[in-house]
Amino acid sequence: MYFAALLARTEDGWEASDMELDDVESLSDLIDLARAAAVDDDTVVALIEQEDAWFGVVRVDGEEDPRYFVSNASAASRSSYGSMLTDELLGSDEEDDALDELDLDGTEDGEEDTIAAFTEADDDGDEEDSPVTEPVPAGPLGDPRLLDDLGVSHKQLMTLDGDALSEIADSLGATEVLEAVR
Repeated sequence: MYFAALLARTEDGWEASDMELDDVESLSDLIDLARAAAVDDDTVVALIEQEDAWFGVVRVDGEEDPRYFVSNASAASRSSYGSMLTDELLGSDEEDDALDELDLDGTEDGEEDTIAAFTEADDDGDEEDSPVTEPVPAGPLGDPRLLDDLGVSHKQLMTLDGDALSEIADSLGATEVLEAVR
């Protein structure tokens, strides 16, 4: 079970809205939702949590590049919404994934010999030539300083667990508005 909310900073404090994750199919969708919630291109913080297994924070400041933090990358990578964040933080290229899904093997251009050298399996089971996938780190990943200027220190963010989103909201001064959308 996920909980997600957007906190938009305004002149009068924070405004919260719950985020319908069913409409979010990509990280770009999440960023678009955050930018749409912004008041006068001010800061928006998207908070996502999965049953105390992990939480993620996405900060959007106007048209600047978004900043990300995930409390437990290994746990997050095993969930659909968490994997969007970990893939971004680890540099997974969505375009490469889309091309892989097309199952293009290069033979359309008569490049069978070149492709065969990359795809032949080793008959004796030796995995030495197999591509190695780096494991997703267990623990925090991303920019732990993304909320420093808003009252949540990087040290605090790195040690949060349990009801982390409530603690973040409390530090931001947004507890009441976050609880209103829970």
